[in-house]
Amino acid sequence: MPTLHWIGKDKIINHHQEVPYKVLNHEYGFSENGKTETSIATGNLIINGDNLEALKSLLPKYEGKVNCIYIDPPYNTGNESWVYNDNVNAPQIKKWLGKVVGKESEDLTRHDKWLCMMYPRLKLLHKLLSKNGFIFISLDDNEIHSMKFMLNEIFGEKNFQAEIIVQSNKRGQTYKQIAKTHEYLICFSKSEISNINELPTEVGEYPYEDELGKYSIRELRNRNPKFGRFNRPNLFFPIYVNPKNPDKNGFCPISLKKDDDFTIEVLPLNSQKEESCWRWGTKKVEENITHENDMDSIFGKPKQDGSWGVYDKYRKGTVKAKTIWTETEMISEQGTSLLRNLGLAEVFQFPKPIELIKRVLLLGTDENSIVLDSFAGSGTTAHAVLNLNKQDGGNRKFILIEMEDYAETITAERVKRVIGGYADVEATGGSFNFYTLGEPLFDDNNNLNETVGVDKIREYVWFTETRSTKAIAKNANPYLGVHNDTAYYFIYNQDSLTTLDYESLASYIQQKAERYIIYADNCLLPETFLREKNIEFKKIPRDITRF
Repeated sequence: MPTLHWIGKDKIINHHQEVPYKVLNHEYGFSENGKTETSIATGNLIINGDNLEALKSLLPKYEGKVNCIYIDPPYNTGNESWVYNDNVNAPQIKKWLGKVVGKESEDLTRHDKWLCMMYPRLKLLHKLLSKNGFIFISLDDNEIHSMKFMLNEIFGEKNFQAEIIVQSNKRGQTYKQIAKTHEYLICFSKSEISNINELPTEVGEYPYEDELGKYSIRELRNRNPKFGRFNRPNLFFPIYVNPKNPDKNGFCPISLKKDDDFTIEVLPLNSQKEESCWRWGTKKVEENITHENDMDSIFGKPKQDGSWGVYDKYRKGTVKAKTIWTETEMISEQGTSLLRNLGLAEVFQFPKPIELIKRVLLLGTDENSIVLDSFAGSGTTAHAVLNLNKQDGGNRKFILIEMEDYAETITAERVKRVIGGYADVEATGGSFNFYTLGEPLFDDNNNLNETVGVDKIREYVWFTETRSTKAIAKNANPYLGVHNDTAYYFIYNQDSLTTLDYESLASYIQQKAERYIIYADNCLLPETFLREKNIEFKKIPRDITRF
């Protein structure tokens, strides 16, 4: 498989492993009842901080659990008039590049910089995505081809789903020699077992209705020129129509036998009167004539040229998404208009239209999915999640990450207004917790950073061991909990070294389990005793898992 190379790639290809794990500091919770200092029992998060570090901080709890990722990263247009620097020359990025890539970073083109910035973020997003999940990325033609190469490398070429053209500007960007009217939405799955959803059909696509509900009609003739009487002779046979008994739509009964009522013979012929074939055989046609399968009843209907055709009722409520989206609700102006209604348009330009994100959610989520947006911007993704939940009664959860200062004043503020209602728009309800990035869990010498607090350390150890979200008791007791018949203990003292010996074993280990994992600074118990009692000793901090 062809791969993409750029200056600095060798420095950042495994950089996601070196990113420090930082704790998340809870700042406040928000619900329909307003703001609270205590954490709210919700799966919705808004995080203010560098998204590379924030993604790393999500790993213990969310690795392999995010069902759908949507990101709208910098397009790398070279335009510095946006709210964020779109030419990847933001001070934070330049400082990071200098530290990670080294002196070589001074010679990077803006494309090299962009690739260095995106690659480790994509690696962490891949880790967070569930095995049947999808990632959708909005971009324009500045970096879409580079992104495709990176995604092929990280997600696998076989997991490419689509490169969708989205009409974002009907008039076109007239300052270019050819007025550009579109952007791209590229989609990859985590694995080949992922099945993308179909979209709900529009009302106009089902113009007919009977006692079973709405339906459209499809010609029973197989319209694929690869099939015909020449290779499907069993699907070439006459069907007879009774023109004397049409229903209110002009649909007439059919039969496989000709008699005094069923007098019009219909053969599967194309518009050139060439022989093709039916999509169904005689057995299935007979079953539907006798209404053993009411969902697929068939009938005859005259065509405009005076000939007759045979049709079946089509009731499927979904349709495959197309690779070109030209609907008016997808254009960029719609996002700006909505933000104006929220009272936030003057402080944030070019937000994504909510219908674009909603369609992404329809394709990539179910009613209980976790949705992640690590370039959250104005918070359109959370808005779309809340709206869709209100529409279909779902319980989707959102995680937003925004590094800029407006994470509180725009991103979170928008979500608050959506939850509580704004202008003449009804409240969606819901809640979220707002976090900032805290201190790293490990210092530069790979020792525990005790300034983060023992509770954060205990919580991290539990998550890394169990991948469980159970709350850990905030006390000095070494006992963390039991998971899958294994009891976990973290014997730790901020002021002195701890030792696992017979005395500490008798003092602390009260919970019976089939197996024990016990953390301490040292262990004086014999290996034979540990094996006999099914105890695994792990040394602090050496054996604490690093993400």
